[in-house]
Amino acid sequence: MCPAKVDPSNGRGYIVPVGGAEDKQHGAVILSRFVEVAGGSAARIAIIPTASKQRDTGSRYERLFSEFGAGAAFSLAYNDRSDTDREDWLDRLSGATGIFLTGGNQLRISTILGGTPVAKKIRSLNAAGVAVGGTSAGAAILSEHMIAFGDSGATPRAGLVSLAPGFGLTNRVIIDQHFRQRDRLGRLLAALAYNPFAIGLGLDEDTAGFVDPNDVIHVVGAGAITVVDASTLEHSSMGLAESGEAICLTGIRLHVLTAGSTFDLHTRKAVPPPASVE
Repeated sequence: MCPAKVDPSNGRGYIVPVGGAEDKQHGAVILSRFVEVAGGSAARIAIIPTASKQRDTGSRYERLFSEFGAGAAFSLAYNDRSDTDREDWLDRLSGATGIFLTGGNQLRISTILGGTPVAKKIRSLNAAGVAVGGTSAGAAILSEHMIAFGDSGATPRAGLVSLAPGFGLTNRVIIDQHFRQRDRLGRLLAALAYNPFAIGLGLDEDTAGFVDPNDVIHVVGAGAITVVDASTLEHSSMGLAESGEAICLTGIRLHVLTAGSTFDLHTRKAVPPPASVE
């Protein structure tokens, strides 16, 4: 799957994966920043709580985005594939300047929205300049290859991770969330061992990567993003390993980026935060 063709007159909108458990009270820098890139006081943010089984998830984010300055915030509760046929909801989605997918189970998003007019609309809107973000499960679904599930642990092993198709807003990254809190380095490395084309992004909780229209990631939040660049991979034993066997990988580059850092997905260059001014 290739990302939707970008409208040259507008440029692609921001893609914003969030590692989950984002601060919603004390400054809420991630959600506030999402409102900014979605249009600030003119923002119209569509919330898609499909990943969650909690009935109040959509209304909670409606309230939060309104408190943080969005002009409008509304929830589209796609709970069944038949809901994706609703033209009135599709019309409301079409008028959004920002789209935010909540946490929960990413396979609920892919099985309910995958291949529907809603998924196609999200792709085309992002290509036309609309910001699209998601937290936890909502972050995982944004890329072409989605981590569906896998075990924890620091060592990559054959069969440790299962992949599924995501929305394909970008094919440049594979996203994992709750990264250091749930010890997920091994499964991200295993995902990259299948095909080292993409960059691995391991997002800590309360941490987001704001991927701008030029494919530069800007780190925002209290934790870090672990960037795994497998483009320099020299050796992988994945093709010979049996299920459960540890994988040998050599030549991989790894960066740990905190707030204010950037990473260019084209040049694959990491830049640390600017030095604080005394």
